[in-house]
Amino acid sequence: MDVYGRHASAGTLSPDRRAGQTTAGPGRAFHAGVPTDHRQSLGKWGEDLACAELIRRGYAILARRYRTRIGEIDIVCRHGDTLVFVEVKARSTGRFGGGAAAVTAVKQRRIVQMAMDFLARSGLTAVPCRFDVVVVDVEPDRVLVDVFANAFTVPASLYV
Repeated sequence: MDVYGRHASAGTLSPDRRAGQTTAGPGRAFHAGVPTDHRQSLGKWGEDLACAELIRRGYAILARRYRTRIGEIDIVCRHGDTLVFVEVKARSTGRFGGGAAAVTAVKQRRIVQMAMDFLARSGLTAVPCRFDVVVVDVEPDRVLVDVFANAFTVPASLYV
């Protein structure tokens, strides 16, 4: 069993499983014989853990999975008087670098553009904002959740 009370075999599917059987775990979910995308399942689970950690730290969750035409902001929350846009990166392997390495300059720019959309649609123009990154690293024997407050700033080219 892992730290969340799941059996080590949860989320795996043996070759002899028949369609219609269901098994779920943090990185894999199957329903009616159709596997969901491993990354989506891990991402949703990572967002759940990130929300729990943010709430523990005093953040108030306002929205999850805020969608725009260019993408999605994982979590929008308040921390004190500051509106916080949170990108969650969940990783089950370090093969492609840690979660923080995945928030490239291009991704940061897209997050800022989506945040500007949120602010405009919400009518919030005079609210202090920041951008946090939550990294969820899933290791064989434990899960690590790190919050990087003010992880990046708005590029000068996006100031209006």
